[in-house]
Parts: sequence; structure tokens; C-alpha cells
Amino acid sequence: MYKTTAQETVIPIEKDEKWFGGVVNEAHLMPLAEGYDFDLYGNTGTNQAVPLLVSTKGKFIWSEEPFRFAIKNNQITIANRGETITVDSLGKNLRDAYLNASKRFFPSKGQLPDTLLFTRPQYNTWIELVYNQNQKDILTYAKSIIDNGFPPGVLMIDDNWADYYGRFDFRPDRFSDARGMVDTLHQMGFKVMLWISPFISPDTEVFRELQAKKYLLYDGSDKKSWKDADKPMIVNWWNGYSAVMDFTNPEAEKWFHDRLEYMVRTYHLDGFKLDAGDADFYPVNAISFRPATPNEHSRLWGNLGKYYPLNEYRAMWKMGGEPLVQRLRDKKHSWEDLQKLIPHMTVAGLLGYQFTCPDMIGGGEFGSFIGRDNLDEELVVRSASCSALMPMMQFSVAPWRVLSEDNLMAVKKLVAIRQQYVPYIMELVRRSAETGEPIVRTMEYEFPHQGMAEIQDQFMLGEKYLVAPVVTKENKRKINLPKGVWKSDEGETFVGPKIIEKHIPIDRLPVFELLNKE
Repeated sequence: MYKTTAQETVIPIEKDEKWFGGVVNEAHLMPLAEGYDFDLYGNTGTNQAVPLLVSTKGKFIWSEEPFRFAIKNNQITIANRGETITVDSLGKNLRDAYLNASKRFFPSKGQLPDTLLFTRPQYNTWIELVYNQNQKDILTYAKSIIDNGFPPGVLMIDDNWADYYGRFDFRPDRFSDARGMVDTLHQMGFKVMLWISPFISPDTEVFRELQAKKYLLYDGSDKKSWKDADKPMIVNWWNGYSAVMDFTNPEAEKWFHDRLEYMVRTYHLDGFKLDAGDADFYPVNAISFRPATPNEHSRLWGNLGKYYPLNEYRAMWKMGGEPLVQRLRDKKHSWEDLQKLIPHMTVAGLLGYQFTCPDMIGGGEFGSFIGRDNLDEELVVRSASCSALMPMMQFSVAPWRVLSEDNLMAVKKLVAIRQQYVPYIMELVRRSAETGEPIVRTMEYEFPHQGMAEIQDQFMLGEKYLVAPVVTKENKRKINLPKGVWKSDEGETFVGPKIIEKHIPIDRLPVFELLNKE
């Protein structure tokens, strides 16, 4: 079926066979098409990545190490550095391919993240406060959530709460009583997460301490050994230039974990949003305590989240089956990016990331929410609709600030719709923790070989509900019902296969319950 050389594996693509996987942030380009080419080495695609490809014919491709994969002349070519490549063709469909790979290489651990992440909406302070994170406005935001009729849930305090990166204390000029703030948020019904990263600001007291202990990555351009290395690696990331923690060193990981525990004890925090950690922030020529690829450094950042049931990641390498929450990368405030949510979420599920969160509702790009000129209220509502029956639902921009009364009521109705499905979502969450099976699934996963592999604007919530949100500016859409008997949220019954076209009001989320599969 395939041939292998020392560093290249070639797999023929069968007629009508479609392939998915590798990189979550590329999922809108899947199934993979002729000419596609991506190198996973040192590149997690600004989101989650896994060295796994799965096919609608039941095959999967896996390696423990990053590889380059390309589609050309009806073949997949896997190129790497000589590591073992597994090609398995025992399955018959996409579901078989995923489950066979999952059970063999990243079985679920039977553990859950904090269930509040699923049962209530989440709220992130980023869009409202950006880099001006401060006690007064955080409490105002939390109070406004409740005053405007939204249920309390997880509240995430975003970046710039400390004097500098690596300093584990709230900055006193913006937080006069951080512990009291967190206690007040608890009394209001929230659990509190705090943004952190693996970066250390240079020329600071903490930097000098970590340099002396050799807990940082070192510049390997002079090819010194780790023992002799003396120049910390400084990387460029979205907030400037920083040193990076070296988590191949167990003592460095312990130091960082101790700092997190200090924050929990001192400020009564419940968990952490662990940002950055992308493989491309770990230079290929970096020297670490233990030799590691950039991808392995990214994976080690993921280990820290296991200490805290309340966690969230935006970048990850491997780690499928773990009780780690994965959020899709920040999306722009645009219809084009809204249309990426479903394919990105469903491919995340095919890579072992089941405890997934779509991006912040309306997008995570704060510039779009300054003033009203660039804001599309309908887009915010449809974004809430798209998120409502995904595993998690996260707000950042305050809907009551940017929406008209009618559109605000539409968003609140969507939150109420979600609450009706929370028992079923939690059933899927608990089952997924045992089996690894996706919570949100592609149509092809549940209905193989019915011509649904390329559908990107609807998804299955488990095996029971077909969810078809509007993701375009038009207030109508076509809904593709597979074989079976379906009952809509409006009470109509349909027999599939059938394509129906519907006008969808702004406050409606089309959901079809599968009554009988055949």
C-alpha cells in the first residue's frame, strides 16, 4: 500500500478518499487538497497541532515526532528525520481511523477539566480591558455580567496584571487588594483564572535569579554544551522580547509550579489561562537542560495545566486525551473567520482535543470593538449562535455595551438555549473522558460515505443533534440532513437524505434531533 525510505513515506490516496488532521488552524482548508504542504517541525500553526492524519477510508498516519506532509499527484508524502511512521489501514471510515489512533497512541485518561467550563458561559476580560487589567474595572465587568442577566461562570483575568513577565504578584498600582477582589468574585458566583505565559522579562530581578539557576533556554549559536552555555535565548513574541523557561529541566518546572501555587494560596485563584507555548517560540538552535525539539518544548508547557482542573491553552503539541482545555486561536471580527469556527472545532476533535472552546464571541481582535464604525452587531449574535452548542461558550466583549436591545436579547436567548442542552453536553463530556470520542463531530464522522466530508457549516453534537448555525451575512441557509428521521427545534419532522433551505431569524439556532438513524 505504501513505501518507506529512510526519511520519506508515500501513501496513495484512494478514489473518493479524504484526509484531515495535523493542524487545527488549517482545518478550513480540509479535506486536504492537491498542493497542500505543511511542516510540523517547529510549527504548531499558532494553535493546536498533532502528528496525526486520518482518512474517510479508515486509515491513519501517526508519528511521535513532527513531520512534513504534502499532497501531490494523489499521494501523501510524509518527510521527517528518520523517525518511525505508522500507517494503519484497519478501519473502514473516519470514525474508525480516529478511534484506532486514539486508543493506540493517546488514550483518554478518564479525567475532566473543571465542569464549570462546560455548564456556564466563560468571560474573559481581554476585549473590555486589553492591557489595562485592573481591580476596579474587573469588578465592574463581573457586576455587569450579572446585572444584565447573564449567569456567572469562569472569569479570566488577562495579560498585564503583573509588573513584568516572571513576576508572580499583582501589580499594586492597579490592584489595591487582589485577594479581596478574587474573594468578591467568588461571592458573586465566579471562579477566577489568571493569564500566564512561559516568558521572563529580561533585565529584571527574576530574570537574574533564573539565569543564575540555569532555568532558562540558552542561545546555541556558539554551539556550547548546556553546561557551558551562558547566554540566555531572547525570543521575539507579540509583546516584545523575553527569555523563555526551560521545562526540560525538572527544577525549572518545579520553580514555575511553585510560583503558581503561591498565586493560588496568596490570592485564592482557581486556575490559569496558559497562553503562548507555540513551538515557534522555541528556536531550533536553543540549548536546553535536556535536548528537545521545539515541539517537545511546546508539549512540556502543556504538562503544567495538569495540576489545575481549571486550565486553558491556545497552543499545544500532542497531549490528546488529557484533561486540558484547548481554545481556538483568536479570530478576526469578520464573517470569513466566523466560518472557520466549525471546521477548526471539528478537526480539533479528530486530533484528540475534545475539551475545546471556540474563540471569544465576536472575535478576539480588540481593535474591532473600539467605537462602532467597524462593529457588525449581527456578526456578534451569529458568533454567539455558532458557539452556543459547542463544548464551551466564551464571552469577552460585553454584549450589553456593543449591541442594541433586540440583539442583546437574542444573545441572552442563545445562552438560555445552551442551558437546555447542558445535561446532554455533560453526558458527552464524561463519555469523552473515558473513550476519547469527540463531543463536536464532523458530519462525515457520524454519517460516513454519504458525501458529507466537505460540509463545513454544520456539525453533530454527539450522535443525537445536528446543529446548523448561520455563519454568513444572509439570514437563510441550506441544511443537509443525512439518512434518518429528524425533528427540528420548530417541531417539524423530516426524512433524510434531504436538503432544506430555511430563513433563520437572528435569535434562532437550528437544531435537528435524530429520531431514527435508518
